[in-house]
Amino acid sequence: MHCPFCSASDTKVIDSRLVAEGQQVRRRRECVSCQERFTTFEEAELLMPRLVKNDGTRQPFDEAKLRAGITRALEKRPVGVEDIEACINRVKQRLRATGEREIPSVMVGEAAMAELRKLDQVAYVRFASVYRSFQDINEFRLEIDRLTESEDQPDQSAAPVSKTQRKRSRSKGPESPDLFAEES
Repeated sequence: MHCPFCSASDTKVIDSRLVAEGQQVRRRRECVSCQERFTTFEEAELLMPRLVKNDGTRQPFDEAKLRAGITRALEKRPVGVEDIEACINRVKQRLRATGEREIPSVMVGEAAMAELRKLDQVAYVRFASVYRSFQDINEFRLEIDRLTESEDQPDQSAAPVSKTQRKRSRSKGPESPDLFAEES
C-alpha cells in the first residue's frame, strides 16, 4: 500500500483489528520512509444478488431503497443509527446467504420485515402496512394481533405472511418455506 503522505510504496502494518461485527479489518500502518501513520479498512467485496421483480424484470439490488424504507419506518422511533446500520447489514447478509445470483424482490421486503420485527414493533407495523398495502384498519388489527400472539408463544415461529403466501393459502397451493423465519 502506498503512503498517502509521501507516496512511498513501502509501509508496514502496526496493528490489525476486526470491526463492524467482524465484516471489516482495520489496519494501522506506518510508512517506512516518512514514519507517518494512517488507517486502512479492508472488507470482502461480495456482490449482492440481482432482484427479479413481480413483472419479470431484473434490476440490481439498491441499498439506498432498502435504507430509505427502513429509515422511514423507524422515523421518530427510539432506535440508534448503529442499530439501523446493523439491521440493514443483516438484511444484506441474509440475501447474500441465499447463494443465488438472482432472487425474487419479495425476499428483500420479507427480510426487512423480519429484522424490523425484532428491532421495533411499531416500525414493523409501519413497514408492513406499506409493503403489504393495507387497505383498512382491520388489516392493521390483524397484524398487531399476530405480533401479540407471537409474544405470548415465543416457542413458535412467528414469521410474517407475505402477499404471495396469502394468495397461495387462498388457492390451496403448496406453500414455500419461509427463508427468514426465526430459528428456534
